[in-house]
Parts: sequence; C-alpha cells; structure tokens
Amino acid sequence: MSDVYPNLLSPIKVGQTELKNRVLMGSMHTGLEEATNGYARMGTFYAERARGGVALLVTGGVSPNAQGKLGLGEGERAFPDCAEKHRTVTNAVRAEGGKILLQLLHAGRYSKQPDLVAPSAIRASINKFVPHELNGDEIGQTIEDFATATVRATEVGYDGVELMGSEGYLVSEFLCPRTNKREDEWGGVWENRKRFFIEIVRRTREITGPAPILMARVSIIDLVEGGMTGAEIIDLAKSLEGAGADILNSGIGWHEAQIPTIMHSVPRNAFVWATRRINQAVSIPVIASNRINTPERAEEIIAAGDADMVSMARPFLADSNFVNKAATGRADEINTCIACNQACLDNIFSGRIATCLVNPRACRETELNIEIAGKPRRYAVVGGGPGGVAAAVTLAERGHAVSLFEAEDRLGGQFNMAQAVPGKADYRETTRYFSATLNRLEVEVHLSMRVTVGDLVDGKFDGVILATGVVPRKMEIEGAERANVLSYIDVFAARKPVGKRVAIIGAGGIGFDVAEFLTQMYEPGNLVHDSDIAGFLTEWGVDQGLTEPGGVSRNRHVMRSARDITLCQRSEARFGRTLGKSTSWAIRAALQMKGVKFLGGVAYCRIDADGLHVQIGNEERLVEADTVVVCAGQEPLRDLKDGLESAGVPVHLIGGADGSAELDAQRAIDQAVRLAARI
Repeated sequence: MSDVYPNLLSPIKVGQTELKNRVLMGSMHTGLEEATNGYARMGTFYAERARGGVALLVTGGVSPNAQGKLGLGEGERAFPDCAEKHRTVTNAVRAEGGKILLQLLHAGRYSKQPDLVAPSAIRASINKFVPHELNGDEIGQTIEDFATATVRATEVGYDGVELMGSEGYLVSEFLCPRTNKREDEWGGVWENRKRFFIEIVRRTREITGPAPILMARVSIIDLVEGGMTGAEIIDLAKSLEGAGADILNSGIGWHEAQIPTIMHSVPRNAFVWATRRINQAVSIPVIASNRINTPERAEEIIAAGDADMVSMARPFLADSNFVNKAATGRADEINTCIACNQACLDNIFSGRIATCLVNPRACRETELNIEIAGKPRRYAVVGGGPGGVAAAVTLAERGHAVSLFEAEDRLGGQFNMAQAVPGKADYRETTRYFSATLNRLEVEVHLSMRVTVGDLVDGKFDGVILATGVVPRKMEIEGAERANVLSYIDVFAARKPVGKRVAIIGAGGIGFDVAEFLTQMYEPGNLVHDSDIAGFLTEWGVDQGLTEPGGVSRNRHVMRSARDITLCQRSEARFGRTLGKSTSWAIRAALQMKGVKFLGGVAYCRIDADGLHVQIGNEERLVEADTVVVCAGQEPLRDLKDGLESAGVPVHLIGGADGSAELDAQRAIDQAVRLAARI
C-alpha cells in the first residue's frame, strides 16, 4: 500500500481478478479505431498508459453487431469483423503488465448510419435518421451478439468487457420511457424495461463462466426528461449484480442532455454524490467518474467510501504517467487535464483523431517522440506562456541547455488570464505542471526580464524560439481612445474598474470569456468559487433527490449577472460558432441564463459617453454602456525577429508570434513540442 495515496493505490479484487490499484482508465473514442495502421497505434497508446501505472484500461466502444456501429466512417468495424486485429492491442498491454477490457457499445438510435435500430422508432434530436423498431427475435439476437462478442474478446486477449448501458445508447433506450414506448415484455413497466440489460449480463455470464471481468456501465443519472428515477437506478444496480456483473461503472447524462457533465465549468467531483447512492446499495465494487483529474480528489472519493475505484479518461491523454507520478510523490509533475475538450472531444466530433491540448503526443505516440539530441545545443526561449514553456521543457528533455525569458513576474502568459474566468481554474494546473517540470530539468528561468536582441546574440545561443504571443488589435473607430474603452488585457490582467453596463466588441473565445468573467466578478477580485458543486447543480436544474425521472428539476436557481452585458459581433451567424463543438452550447446557455444579451450583424460606428453606437441594417442603435471592452482580435508580437535574423541567429516563431488569428493554446503547444522535438 502506498504511503502517498493509501486508498487510491491499494489493490482490489474484481471478480476473480486482482487489480494493483483503484485507477481505471475509462473508455473514450480516440479515432485510432478507424485510422490507417490504427490497431498498432492503439496498442502503443494503451501500452504507454499501462506502463504508467493504470490498473485497468477500457477501450473505445466497439459494437457487437453491424446495426450498432456508431457510423463514424468506412474504417469502423463491428467486433466480430475486427476481433483478430485486437490482438495487437491486448499483446501490447500485456507486455507492460497491464489489464484491459473491451467496451461493447451498441449505438442504438445514436448510430450515424441509415440501418440503425432502437426499442422504438423515435429519432434522436442529435441524429437525422429514424431507427427501425427491433422485434422480439432481433432483441434476442442482439443479446446473443453481446454474449458471443464477449467470448471472442477473451479469446483475443482481453481480460473481460465493459457492457455500455448509459449515455443514451441502445441499453439506455430500453431502460427509459423517453425512448421505450413498447407494450410487450421489453417495455412498459420497469421490470420489462430493465430486462434487456439484465438479460445481456445474465446470458454473457452464462456462456463465459466466472473468469472474465464483466463491467456494467450504469447511468447513475440520465439528465434528460423521461429518464430513470432514483429508485429504478438503485434497483437496476442490484439486478445487474444478481445477474453476474463483477463491477459497476458510472455513466452520467445522455449525449442529448442539456446539462454539462465533463467540460471545464463542471466542478471537480460534481457527480460523486450520485455514485455514492449506488455504492451503498450493492456489494460489488462501484466506480466514480466525470471531472476527477487529480490524485488528491480521487483519494478523497475512495477514502470517504463514495466509490471503490475511480475512472479517469482524459487525464490519461494529458499524462500517461499519472499513476506512477502520484505513487512516487511527484503529483506536482502531473500534467493535469483542464477539461477544455478542444483537442479530444472536439477533434472526434470533427472527424479527426483525438489528442490533448496540454499533451500533443497523446494518440501520436508512434510519430511524435522526444529523443535525446545527438549534439546538445544552447537555446533561448522568449515568452513563458503555454507555447514557450512547452518548448523549453521539450528541449530540456532532449538534453539541450535552455534559458527561458519572461517579461512578466510569473509564467503562464494567456493562461493567467484564462484561469481568472469562472470555471477555468484548472488552467492554473498547466502552469503548475510546467513550472515544476522546468525546475526538475534545471532550465534557467528569467522572470521580469524583457530581453533585447543584444541579450541573445554574439554566440550566446545556437537558436532562439520566439513565443512572445500577441498584443490586442486596436479598433479603428471614433472614440476608441476614450477612458471608458478597455482591452481584454485591461480587464483580465490589469483588473481596471468596469461599469455596471458593458458592451463587448467581438464574440470570439475571448469575448465570451470576458462576458463570463464580468457576470460573476461584481467587484475587482471578488470571484465565485470554482468548486461550488451545489451552486452548479442548482443552476443547471439537477435534482439531487432523483425523484424526477432523469434527475432534471424545473426549479433552477440562476445567479443573474450584476452587470448589464451585451456581446456584439459583426457576423449574423450563430453566436459561439468559433468555440468548441462540444462546449459552445453550454457556454452560450450559461450566459443567456445570467441575462447576457447577444447582438449580431452590427457595424460599429462610434463610442462616446453614452456607450457604443452601432448600425444594424439601416438602423443606428445605441448600446448603452459605461464601459466598452474591445475583444476584436490580436496582432503578433515578434519585434525581436528581424534583429536576430540580421545578426545571423536562427529564429523560430510559435504560437501567437507565428499567427494570431485566434488565441489558440492547442496550436501553440503543438507547434512548440514538434519544433523542439526536431531541432
């Protein structure tokens, strides 16, 4: 047992299998499943996490038959058709001493293919296809498909399976009145609605025997109207245990739910209370999930008896060595998941392979490797924002001598502004990680030093990386120099006073962040606490008593903004279109709940003491404002480039210094790591 996290790192028995600790790498789709040479890449990806100390891994979802495929493209195969290829994955994990489960997921009405099926012919709001209603024979065959797929999974080396019974996929659709309108033995009363899931577990255990791990993924709260009640969820958990499940994993919310569950604005451990209800009702192990991203929070859950294990998925994109670092007292060196969703979920929703904003090697392990340099050199990195620190760390890991220069008195750059936004407190974890790693690698860090060309020439360095970022673009509008006009830096960094009525020019990511910041910052320095779980649940209408089907309450309590805020954009397109695919709806909804107004299709005329004058069509309007905040773009800051090149010093631009169309930490860190890995 570890002295550092004694509960989290203690062994546990799951069925007939002994696990070395209580950490599960939860299932997530990466896109490697459909990629060229994807199985070899998957093997490398999972093996690295097994080597990093994870006790049990779970793959992305694979359907037990053709009708249940997610419909992600020609490369997707149902498990019977791709089983043999999975030996590459299981062999790689076993070589590292790891254990891995295959997730069997039938997409049901969420499948993006025309031949989809469901318990009832009801189209999902997030899908254009109407499903075929399964008849009795087809239901029986689907149950058999789950069972035989499990047998095949064990034959190719998996330690068992996770049976996906949550998030709105086929099993969920049978469980809930929302999607199950049947009047036969598979629908209607609760005993009939739960039968499909119970029969899958019962039949699977019947033909596999006791050896394989059978993990049932249970929706502990659906977060949609017409979902399960709390009493039904408890009964389901007990019935799954009786049918032969070895362990229960927590699923939270359907994909069509209008309540966020995993993005940055969700407090850490926000749904552990729902897991606790299940854990108190059954004798088999129960796993907590969602927005658990540090060993400290995971330890708290196990120590309190809220769950027996903890599932983390994206945290192992951010740092494959999470568990080993925790076990050896190096938690400050864990590269923490910040729940931004920008490179993982947003990539998947855009048809791209997932990766991680803070760790661009994730899912790129076979192509982006950090190797010791053949000839160590001396490099200067100018700028201590996300791109600069990532470049400095990668160079130092390769054995180069690195000096990092930052004009401000602390590292972090744009992340220091981002972490001030309510819900984005985790962004400070990235700065903490890089600071600790720079210290371990003995990188020379010079703070409060605005370097000149003279500081970097005359043979001092073999090359310079400019990660100097951006400066706000000045508005060419009458009145832009007035005292009541501020830049976003004035608001975030300088914390200049802001009036009660605010007009924000620009509705990109920065504009939305400014709006969110100003709704909850009533006076300078007075910020809402980021771990207010009760406030979050009340604001979004989550029924903690689970008396309402689906756990959705109509009694919301939203803290309205103390300021009158209007967010303006030139475009007539939907607000938030440049934000992440998986988060924009919730960010926009949160501002609307707080009373922020949106004004699109505007031409900016002038600013005066009354506020911002705009034109919409042929009409001129006044947006009354005490303060106008300009978030209308940036310009690259690269004033050292020409002088260094004239002096013959090799110069590399990354991040905002390279291109400033939008502040993009993902691009900055990716550029930094790739550049530092090759020079």
